[in-house]
Amino acid sequence: MTGAVDEVVADRYPTRSSVRVGIEPRHDPVVWVRDDRGGPLAGDDVDRFDCDGFLTVESLLAPDIVADLRAELDRLRSDPVLAADERSISERDSGQIRSIFEVHRISTAFAALIADPRLVGTARQLLGSEVYVHQSRVNFKPGFNGREFYWHSDFETWHAEDGMPTPRAVSVSVALTENLDSNGSLLIMPGSHRWFVSCPGETPPEHYRSSLQQQVIGTPDDASLTHLADQHGIRQITGPAGSAVFFDSNCMHGSGSNITPYSRSNVFIVYNSVENTLVAPFGAAAPRPTFIASRTFDPV
Repeated sequence: MTGAVDEVVADRYPTRSSVRVGIEPRHDPVVWVRDDRGGPLAGDDVDRFDCDGFLTVESLLAPDIVADLRAELDRLRSDPVLAADERSISERDSGQIRSIFEVHRISTAFAALIADPRLVGTARQLLGSEVYVHQSRVNFKPGFNGREFYWHSDFETWHAEDGMPTPRAVSVSVALTENLDSNGSLLIMPGSHRWFVSCPGETPPEHYRSSLQQQVIGTPDDASLTHLADQHGIRQITGPAGSAVFFDSNCMHGSGSNITPYSRSNVFIVYNSVENTLVAPFGAAAPRPTFIASRTFDPV
């Protein structure tokens, strides 16, 4: 199932262009349907996700599965053909691979992970519908020179540049190496998912070519970040290889650089509701390439 890029939908989350900086309440639910159909999460976990915007799972994958995925990760990272492919994003200074996109189409091992009921079933449970993969990628933070990912809401970018109408999407980040408090692990502001921060500024043509290395357009202003941090605090997400964190698409999050000797690698999967498929971008002249934002909406 493929959507029409030029479909017009009312913009309920204005951002970019001539929009002013502002914080406004979220207009949509976090947990979209609560019924007796069940799912992998207990009721208390659903409530925690609804309140905080994220949920951690200490041991999602067994050590042998993690080992297989790590081996697959090493294979992908050492593939010279893939390194030259536009799906591979390099650090702007060191040239080391920062991210590889669309891994579920490149690798059968990662495709199997994405279809795992513990992942996709959780997404269906939280979003109240069938889901498709909006985006998949592996993120690398090599020891000594892994660069930061600045504070941002994924939904702001997906809304402005991809045409995602509402924040009816959930991400899961699965640790393939240990995520320490010192090697650039994920930072989240709990409760920030209930507020949308507008980010003024024109989206340049082919913005993704620079933003995937270092994002500037689409990042919140200092005052908004300070307000959210003062109201909600900041949590650091650490855990062993095989642990995971599910988080709402509108969570304010980021991560620092890695100057330790200990590399950090995670696989990142975005499940979007089939009732929230992409339309024309709300803050860009053209949509980003489909390896970043899929326009094939077939359910997982």
